[in-house]
Amino acid sequence: MRILITGGSGMVGRSLKKYLPDAIYVSSQDYSLTSEIQVESMFKDIRPEIVIHLAARVGGIIDNIKYPANYFDDNIIMNTLVVKHSQKNKVKRFIGILSTCIYPDIVESYPITEPMLHLGPPSKTNFSYGYSKRALATQIEAYNHQYNTQYQYLIPCNLYGEYDKYGDNSHFIAALIKKIHIAKKNNENEITLFGDGSPLRQFMHSQDLAFIIKHCLDNDIYDNMNIAVDQNISIKEMASIALRACDAEHIHINYDINKPNGQYRKDVSVDLLKSKIHNFEPIDLYQGIKKTYNYLIKNNIL
Repeated sequence: MRILITGGSGMVGRSLKKYLPDAIYVSSQDYSLTSEIQVESMFKDIRPEIVIHLAARVGGIIDNIKYPANYFDDNIIMNTLVVKHSQKNKVKRFIGILSTCIYPDIVESYPITEPMLHLGPPSKTNFSYGYSKRALATQIEAYNHQYNTQYQYLIPCNLYGEYDKYGDNSHFIAALIKKIHIAKKNNENEITLFGDGSPLRQFMHSQDLAFIIKHCLDNDIYDNMNIAVDQNISIKEMASIALRACDAEHIHINYDINKPNGQYRKDVSVDLLKSKIHNFEPIDLYQGIKKTYNYLIKNNIL
């Protein structure tokens, strides 16, 4: 089957190439997914039977707070057009990748299960992004109901990996690795992180998500489900692990409590995932960060 992967140059897209080497990977350099004319052209050119939709506007807390309209507009338009034209072009299988940012900021009990999606608004720190990705879940469910499609969405926890962005607008672990490396390079003994270090997070290597996407395709798994690890740790704990993984235990971490913490916790249940994928063994966080850091050093990315 012809497989189209949007966001093909991103972290998850590049991780997927190990599992789906013959798929067609497109990026914003190939087509602008916020243009309906270009989305129509993409489907006409590629004629996919399967679409894995990874493309998204993503960024850190500060960028989300500064540019909420951009995050909402770009993601809403991309998602709407790609799902719409998947159905119009009779795509047999669609997998949309969301984020745990879609879930309510606060719920009565944790971990968060899939049916809790609409029990409250997303966190204020990425409110627009969260709602735009939640809308994708709603659209997929609407299309399944109206058009009898078997489209699916997966909700991964915080991701990291070798192919993340390491510029000015990185995900948390990518930004942390870069800070640690710069401190080592400059013989500095401390770095500063936002907030107080108390928020809890689940961190997964992008290779694990890529494995699960392939497993769903191979085994006809159509469930909308959380994709995460059992481990839910504080930012302080995670930062300590990162220091060890980057051979930088001598570096002290300061916490700037005048900067936002972000959502306190958003850990999700993996019971459904475990019931569907019995052989899933996620990469250990220490080993995953070490693997990522060594790759970045070897390839002169930092």
